[in-house]
Amino acid sequence: MLNFLRIQNFKAFEDVSLQFKPLTLMAGLNGMGKSSVLQSLLLLRQSYEQRLLNQGLALNGNLVKIGSGRDALFEGAASDNISFELGFQSGSIKSLSYIYRYDRKSDVIEAIDPSSATKDLEDLPLFSDYFQYLQSERLGPRTVSEMSDYLVRQHLQIGISGEYTAHFLATFGNARIHSIEGHDRDSNRDEVPNTSHPQAKSLSLKDQVEAWMGEISLGTRINISSNPDIDLMSLQYSFVIGKDVSNLYRSTNVGFGISYTLPIVVAVLASAPGSLILIENPEAHLHPRGQSKIGELLALAASYGIQIIIETHSDHVLNGIRVAVHGGKIKPDDVQLHYFQRAADREGASTEVISPKIDRNGRIDRWPDGFFDEWERNLDILLEPARD
Repeated sequence: MLNFLRIQNFKAFEDVSLQFKPLTLMAGLNGMGKSSVLQSLLLLRQSYEQRLLNQGLALNGNLVKIGSGRDALFEGAASDNISFELGFQSGSIKSLSYIYRYDRKSDVIEAIDPSSATKDLEDLPLFSDYFQYLQSERLGPRTVSEMSDYLVRQHLQIGISGEYTAHFLATFGNARIHSIEGHDRDSNRDEVPNTSHPQAKSLSLKDQVEAWMGEISLGTRINISSNPDIDLMSLQYSFVIGKDVSNLYRSTNVGFGISYTLPIVVAVLASAPGSLILIENPEAHLHPRGQSKIGELLALAASYGIQIIIETHSDHVLNGIRVAVHGGKIKPDDVQLHYFQRAADREGASTEVISPKIDRNGRIDRWPDGFFDEWERNLDILLEPARD
């Protein structure tokens, strides 16, 4: 499990160190650097996939598009060096350190010390198939979805926009949750995962996904058909209403919330213990109850051994996690909160991070200005007499 990350001279950060837990939530105003944290991890994975990790940074690729070397370097940097230091709780590799230099003439970022470890990196979820990343701009409703045997069957990926979700479900829908194609690592097959929904018909991925999606839209049933000749799939939904089941509806006729949330639910329930999942804005297009339930599901998965790092603007997602802590579904020490804000006492555009703590009752020890306090601010205004 990743438990430490230090970033120097990268984008919004002059020098920042972050602790990570099984479930880490990052919040803050727009433009404060939350995405830069995820991008630093994605940049290392992308450089590894392109076999450039010990030569330089692959700034642009399938996972992240930074732009130029100038875009990557912290605006107020005192030197042209960019570095990343990672710490891990278990495994053969305990730490990694990568130092790069921005070459202003060529506008590329080259490695300074190419001796950093490359052996056994595939044992780390960040560099292996035990990894999922879902960006904030996921695919909305589509009449057809893409297929990829290479990414889905061989590497168990659902795509950064969730574009292979239908193909993944069609392929592994009958498999037991958290145990896809033998990728069950530390899981006990006789144990019922705590992520199991009590209303699901079985522990199969498809039944569990439908049950959790039912928390967002009651009685959801997923129907998938494929046309392998043109590498496309069709995803439709029906809904249980009493003892009846509705007609099939195209995904374009059931709204954005279901399409945006389905990849998250699939990724969480399919991942094996020991996996790493990065998610941007899990709350997108969801009503408050759905957001809270997503927070609960993420907490349950984290307590089952799946490391999850999320970026969110939703107090409902946070409160879903807090309720899970209060209910004993996840330990408070397994939850890390980070709030990103502009560093007022420093020159340049540097960001600082405040890390409130959560206790066994789900209470948070401090609320920095701007940390999910807008509801209270507005309520204070509404409690005042209206002005003529």
